[in-house]
Amino acid sequence: MILGTVYAFLFLVAVFCLVVGVALRVIRYSRTPVPLVIPTTPAPTTTRGVVALMFREVVLFESLFKGSKWTWLFGWLFHFGLVVALLRHLRYFTEPVWQWVEVIQWVGLYGGGVMLFGLLGLWARRFLVDRVRYISAPSDHLMLALLVAIAGSGFAIKYGVHTDIVALKAFTRGLLVFDWQPLPAEPLLLIHLTLVIFLMVIFPFSKLLHAPGVFFSPTRTMKDTPREKRHSAPWADEINRSTLR
Repeated sequence: MILGTVYAFLFLVAVFCLVVGVALRVIRYSRTPVPLVIPTTPAPTTTRGVVALMFREVVLFESLFKGSKWTWLFGWLFHFGLVVALLRHLRYFTEPVWQWVEVIQWVGLYGGGVMLFGLLGLWARRFLVDRVRYISAPSDHLMLALLVAIAGSGFAIKYGVHTDIVALKAFTRGLLVFDWQPLPAEPLLLIHLTLVIFLMVIFPFSKLLHAPGVFFSPTRTMKDTPREKRHSAPWADEINRSTLR
């Protein structure tokens, strides 16, 4: 019971760091001045076009595909596998399990493998491509190592240890209602959960924050209408009004 209480506390701290940290970064992004119209041309000239561009960018990684096919392949496989694996994990938090979550369980198994394959490809790229190796910092390798360790330990739990799923689900559901439940004291499971907690804590301070950041990138979210409409940032309007006074 003590082990379950300790990990429940750690998860609550990690969730707080993740939610508050991401929220503060998003607020900071939203308040960052954008004095010029700087979309990457050719860019859409309508709001509908911007929405379509963002959809292609977020779902298909369009600009990455144009820049590097291999990076696009490994990056897309990693993100696709990650989404499927996260959706599969919803079964630990719902009772009864939603039908669509049950349906994708078998897909989730392959999704974890796809995620791990994509990560290894992205990591290999930082060793094999000269220009990427030159700009790679230790933090880049540590972040990839962390993600690989999470995916690898998850695979090992599924196909090696076979942890007590019933007790694990009781623990995870207890987190939602602040009712601490015992946690199976299996070393590999504890390693997996510890790595996930660590990832949640450092997420708001890492390069992984590009996930919400892409929605605030002026090169993607701005319409290419500098001739049709004068762009004036809110902070610039305030300065102009103060000057006129």
